Amino acid sequence: MSLALLLSMALLPSVSQMAELPAGEVRPLYLTKESPLTPVAPFKLDITPVTNQQFAAFVAAHPQWQRGRPAPLFTEPAYLQHWPGPAPAAEQHQQPVTFISWFAADAYCRAQGKRLPTVAEWEYAAQASSTAANGTNEPGFTRYILDWYARPATAQLSQVGQHAANYWQVHDLHGLVWEWTHDFNSALVTGESRGDSSLDQSLFCGSASAGSADPSDYAAFMRYGFRSSLKATYALGNLGFRCAKETLNEDIRFITDVIQP
Repeated sequence: MSLALLLSMALLPSVSQMAELPAGEVRPLYLTKESPLTPVAPFKLDITPVTNQQFAAFVAAHPQWQRGRPAPLFTEPAYLQHWPGPAPAAEQHQQPVTFISWFAADAYCRAQGKRLPTVAEWEYAAQASSTAANGTNEPGFTRYILDWYARPATAQLSQVGQHAANYWQVHDLHGLVWEWTHDFNSALVTGESRGDSSLDQSLFCGSASAGSADPSDYAAFMRYGFRSSLKATYALGNLGFRCAKETLNEDIRFITDVIQP
């Protein structure tokens, strides 16, 4: 019996539960209070980050993503360096998988019939406190996030799902690991891109903070700054991911199936 089959049998995780979020809107960091909000269509989001156990099952079924196999084009040498071998240690199973490049995270989500959430979807879900869909104005909400950002990284991560769920019943959007998004680099621009008339010039440098709707939202500035520092090949010890999925397409397919003779 192959190692891949043994691993997939031994480490087969339960299917990730997903929360259903209704349509809404979110204000991008760099817009002013007079700017229109970004609409967010209904979507589903994993309630916890992807764990080492879940990613190990994916690697077993897709050996091209085993440690040491992906080409440098798709990840750094640090990819999965925290695993002691071809699979995680038992105590790592329910910890969020880290040392994962964007390409690896994207491949995992696609293999599940899902995708990485967009920045707008992630921010929409993450602005919820435990009691409100938008807790950004609640006393202590932003402070809690900033206190986590200020803590030094530790070698030992907690298991997923240990923090209280937010209003949407989603865990660990804050307080555990940073997370990849599908369009993490959407705010990045290069010197060659400045002539591109399709780019929002308010994304450049100081103009973003100067015109921001809420310059005091340091937590949001830190997230956008972190995302802007990333490259898709990066594999960092404090960067994980979770998957998302549209709900509208599923509703359309259901209606189509019902009305077809």
